[in-house]
Amino acid sequence: MKDRNIVDSFNDAIEGLIKAFRSERNMKIHFCIALIVLAAAIFFNLSRIETILIFIAITFVIMAEMINTAIEKVVDMIHEDYHPLAKIAKNVAAGAVLVSAINAMVVGYVLFYDKIDRLSLSLISRIKTMPVHITAASLLIVTIAVIIIKNINKRGTFLRGGMPSGHSALAFSLFTCITLIASNALISGLSMLIALMVLHSRYESGVHTMYEMVIGAILGIILTVLAFQIAKL
Repeated sequence: MKDRNIVDSFNDAIEGLIKAFRSERNMKIHFCIALIVLAAAIFFNLSRIETILIFIAITFVIMAEMINTAIEKVVDMIHEDYHPLAKIAKNVAAGAVLVSAINAMVVGYVLFYDKIDRLSLSLISRIKTMPVHITAASLLIVTIAVIIIKNINKRGTFLRGGMPSGHSALAFSLFTCITLIASNALISGLSMLIALMVLHSRYESGVHTMYEMVIGAILGIILTVLAFQIAKL
């Protein structure tokens, strides 16, 4: 057997990471959230120690997901049929991912809460006196935009399928409205969690692809912010 050099070992490791990303839905979700968190870290100019903590939390989540994937593949290879011990092995591995994800959420909350709260207060001081009907107008604008784009693409209906995701657009439009109107970063964080749950349900049911949902979310955020900015003029 030919001896393997270090380059081959690195190539195999990278191939394993790529395969996990391509084959595992949760891995895609972890990477998307990691990119958002890293962008936020740059935006809020986190300190060196805070950035290191963010990288450690992200690394733990991705490592746990990859180990979980490896365990699932090995168990499926050994036991093609149902086996109670195989179920325990998979559940324990999935539990490790859950623990690492909760740890990452706690780290993110501790590091970003004060910064987001200060940013929210600076925005709220300018727009909190706006009439409530701006929120309704924002949702109407997002709804119309989604309908127009779906008609252009000739795919899906407003409530099911197609580009972009209408549920994603409205969920993140509401999240943006709450963020701009509320005076508490915790409320904003909870509203984002609800919006992400909407995305997950649409992805889990197979109605939308990740791309369609991300585009919908971006569309909802941008149009809502524009509506509030125009109302300030």
